[in-house]
Amino acid sequence: MANITIRNLDDDIRTKLRIRAAERNRSMEEEVRVILRDAVAEVSATPRNLLELTRECFAPFGDVKLEIPHRGPMREPPDFS
Repeated sequence: MANITIRNLDDDIRTKLRIRAAERNRSMEEEVRVILRDAVAEVSATPRNLLELTRECFAPFGDVKLEIPHRGPMREPPDFS
């Protein structure tokens, strides 16, 4: 198992963490492990693809309507004979 040290943690956060752990009958250390485990599980449980991420990022700007140009028939290939 790995160890982690968190420096410069605000006293207010430490107090809230201590209270939260006590409410759940856990040590502060166990409470932090549970919080981190849940946070990482949420991220890995929702795989995202580039299209979904792009739509989510640009949705607030509204739809963009692009005109699709008309395509004519293909030209004849060159004759190299």
